[in-house]
Amino acid sequence: MELLNRIGENAKAASRTLAGLSGAVRDRGLEMLAQGLLDACEDILAANAQDLEAGRQNGLRDAMLDRLRLTRERIEGMASGIREIIALPDPIGRTLSGTTAPNGLKIRKVTVPLGVIAIIYEARPNVTSDAAALCLKSGNAVVLRGGKEAIRSNRAIAECMRRSLRSAGIDENCIQLIEDTSRETAEGLMKLNDYIDVLIPRGGAGLIRNVVMNSTVPVIQTGAGNCHIYVDRTADVDMAAEIIFNAKTSRPSVCNACESLLIHRDIAREVLPVIKARLDEKQVEIRGDDVVCEILQDTVPASEEDWGTEYLDYIISVKTVGSVEEAIAHINRYSTHHSECIVTQDYRAAQQFQDEVDSAAVYVNASTRFTDGGMFGFGAEIGISTQKLHARGPLGLPELTTFKYLIDGNGQVR
Repeated sequence: MELLNRIGENAKAASRTLAGLSGAVRDRGLEMLAQGLLDACEDILAANAQDLEAGRQNGLRDAMLDRLRLTRERIEGMASGIREIIALPDPIGRTLSGTTAPNGLKIRKVTVPLGVIAIIYEARPNVTSDAAALCLKSGNAVVLRGGKEAIRSNRAIAECMRRSLRSAGIDENCIQLIEDTSRETAEGLMKLNDYIDVLIPRGGAGLIRNVVMNSTVPVIQTGAGNCHIYVDRTADVDMAAEIIFNAKTSRPSVCNACESLLIHRDIAREVLPVIKARLDEKQVEIRGDDVVCEILQDTVPASEEDWGTEYLDYIISVKTVGSVEEAIAHINRYSTHHSECIVTQDYRAAQQFQDEVDSAAVYVNASTRFTDGGMFGFGAEIGISTQKLHARGPLGLPELTTFKYLIDGNGQVR
């Protein structure tokens, strides 16, 4: 705990300094971060290659290795994401509302940073730069605790960003990485109430559940993604197949990938072979109910557990339903409340689906893969919030602020 306390003290002090900097100074620091990533590209790739080799030796699945892998293009994308954040309006110091009380007091509600944000995340090293950049733009210090699979990559990225902050004249402790990836440091971070203002877990269901159940620091719950696509009876078959193929296979290890598919029974015999033909291109394993197993050869019978599983792999569960109401009921029972889609040509069914499905992002005729801060115009995101208090959906700059009331008087007493 001594190490964590020292990191916490440094973060708290840095957050107070950072809160006093202008938006222009913070943006200059962000530009240094973006350029620093590009300048350190070879060092970051070398560290990532070591993580990938260790992952292979430890038996990581191909989908998880893809989650871990950095390329020059991905690092360039990380830098571009930071520059997109620079272009966004400063979220700090905005007046949300204002009024003058009958006694003449002028009361304003103004946005301010949260303070110190801690993030516990797993094997995606791009989270290190995305989270740091969003926190810097919103005036927050950040404490990062990644997983052991990406420790070399995360260390290289964090060292690069801290050098960039020093060059910009900003306290490097605005960005800190906990290099001890043991369970004890994660548990200690969850109890660091004296220094941490909010904790954000980003990763699989087990990690998120552990943080939510054990943290005494306030938590914003993010993103396990048992995302569904429902193919309604009026769906365009080719459109449905293309959306499902993209949502399942473009990057199966991410939280906005489709994991569960629902098909209206009236079109099951027509649409399932078309969907399977596309999924076969990526050797996706289908786990289906009795109707699906009857229609499609080589289908694995689904268990009850399959309906609620986030596979993060080339596996998908498929169930047939008799109505949009049955589809909605199934989704609301088994979903992690991340992202869901209906493919339909029926306006009323689409409206009902969007009204009644209880998830952060609800699509009509589009891939769930769009649930992303960059796609939503936020530059990047720290995670996808699946809760309802304070923040929901992609966590961008506005969700990393709180507010305080500023009251100006002229001698009023009560």
